[in-house]
Amino acid sequence: MIVRGREHNEGPEDRQVVRSTVLHISPDTLRWAQWVLPDEPFYLGELPIAWQISAREHPDSPLARWSAYFTPGIPGEVLCDFLLALDARDQPTTELMGPELVLDVVAEHGWLRDVDQPYSVAMHPTFTSHLSFGEVPPLIQDTDPRALSVEAQEPGATGWQAWAEPVMGAAYLWAASFSASVPHNLAAAFASSLSSTAPVLRQVLPESTRDRLLRAPAS
Repeated sequence: MIVRGREHNEGPEDRQVVRSTVLHISPDTLRWAQWVLPDEPFYLGELPIAWQISAREHPDSPLARWSAYFTPGIPGEVLCDFLLALDARDQPTTELMGPELVLDVVAEHGWLRDVDQPYSVAMHPTFTSHLSFGEVPPLIQDTDPRALSVEAQEPGATGWQAWAEPVMGAAYLWAASFSASVPHNLAAAFASSLSSTAPVLRQVLPESTRDRLLRAPAS
């Protein structure tokens, strides 16, 4: 783990060079997770990015092959399961499955496919959580050429996006974005954890969704 903080008198010119971050790197240096919230973040669904998780093909590769981004509020179990799936991969950048795997996983857990876009969009039966495969937002880093050079009238690279929207048009609780080269089986691990019906332990319930949650005493 590498930790880099900032001095109070650090000038703007220094802030453009080094981020204030906590960086966790795997022993093979092929994958890493950055806590980037203290820096000047960019936003997903008007929420700042908290975690950026990346992977590369070789230890000497100067750039990440792909990155995934998560805002504050993402369920800890979901983020943990994604990291465990990433850690279990010998080759974290190799694609093994197609995108249909991701929607199959959430459908098995009772999520609904969108009527108009059944092969790219699914949602929780309460319509509070959503999963979509489409053009990625700006600033999502990936080495896919489509993500690096897109003309004004051309479609950009596609990747998975997920978010929680307790009420249509309300502020998001959290959001996640996966760049185009994130292997679909890793996105499926995230989706499986997100759509799981297994109970989780919580001390504080979100005000906007507490009335829709099934509650049980902790064993």
